[in-house]
Amino acid sequence: MADLAAPAQTETTPRTLDSDAVRADFPILATTNRFGKPLVYLDSAATSLKPLAVIEAVDAYNREYTSNIHRGIYELAERATTAYEGARASTARLIHAREPGEIVFVRNATEAINLVAHSWGRHHIGRGDSIVLTEMEHHANLVPWQLLVQEKDGDLEFIPVSDDGLLQLEVFEALLHLHPKLVAFTHVSNMLGTINPVREMTEMAHAAGALVLIDGAQAVPHLPVDVQAIDADFYVFSGHKMLGPTGSGALWARRELLEAMPPFMAGGDMIREVHLRRSEWNDVPWKFEAGTPDIAAQIGMGAAAEYLMATGMDAVQAHERGLTRYAMEVLVREVPGIELYGPSADQRSGVVSFNLPGIHPHDVAQILDRSGICVRAGHHCTMPLHERFDLAATARASFNVYTIPEEIDALAVGLREVARVFDS
Repeated sequence: MADLAAPAQTETTPRTLDSDAVRADFPILATTNRFGKPLVYLDSAATSLKPLAVIEAVDAYNREYTSNIHRGIYELAERATTAYEGARASTARLIHAREPGEIVFVRNATEAINLVAHSWGRHHIGRGDSIVLTEMEHHANLVPWQLLVQEKDGDLEFIPVSDDGLLQLEVFEALLHLHPKLVAFTHVSNMLGTINPVREMTEMAHAAGALVLIDGAQAVPHLPVDVQAIDADFYVFSGHKMLGPTGSGALWARRELLEAMPPFMAGGDMIREVHLRRSEWNDVPWKFEAGTPDIAAQIGMGAAAEYLMATGMDAVQAHERGLTRYAMEVLVREVPGIELYGPSADQRSGVVSFNLPGIHPHDVAQILDRSGICVRAGHHCTMPLHERFDLAATARASFNVYTIPEEIDALAVGLREVARVFDS
């Protein structure tokens, strides 16, 4: 196993992770599968494991102060509202938003993108208007825009992906001459792991007069994100990929955009006054949060944000970059014939998609499961990207703050066993 030991700490050296201490925070890692094998969880890009801090925050709401928010004036309700809005403030700090009011709570990044498509898109995209996307988008950042341009008779254009998994920015520059109304792209590819130059792309789009939406679902859990420095207009992410509960997520947007956008859904809590024939909307961000939300999940997301900030996002990124480099070296060296997809380790996050020649990824994942190793198999909600590389499917190993090199070693051993099974 490669030596990934951290150098001695200095005033200028970013803090490093204590992997043993981190892993102790995740109780599921102490479990075994039906064959008695310890859990080797390499599917964090699909959903992350949850630390005790998150589990306990959700449990405390359910055990100690269950009540609705923004309505009651009794102690439990005030405690719930304080915790919910505290989670909004924590989420804002994690991504360096200007203020908590720029954070709209949603169920996931998918809902956040649909909110923008419905609320902003249906008022700004018309016949002949274009939206620029990329070939590497998750379906969540593709299908909503397909529906929008079909309805409005607009156009979609796409930044192509090179053979080494990078966006072709020279084509992007040419597409901007079409004066698109919106450019939407992923910060980090969930299949290739590619970390896109989001600041540069945002500058290019703004210079052409376009607004920018960034899908940060695979970025916020893994690297420092500063929405003010990036200077985008919309930034979306999911709680369940950043150590938080399912059913939690956020849309960050510039306040002036949120103020101008009409509500996405109507009902309770998103209104200031209701009369039989008219209503007045609540302030931002509550204007976009109709009905009772998943209060416990958003409180858990706030706890996840605090956990990541306490760990240090620079340390998280350095840890995962070392794991990715190690994984790419070990898999190529120890698994004969393996095919890896995407850029070099210094241009990607902790995602490694691969295939074994002649073996379907579903078979790979099923055999690995016998050893307690969890990887994803399929198209990972990126069918157009798989078509771009002429692939029906891939297997995917993805890492997080709790992943250790020994688990990558176990993956290599498991893949050799997969090859042996199919050779016998």
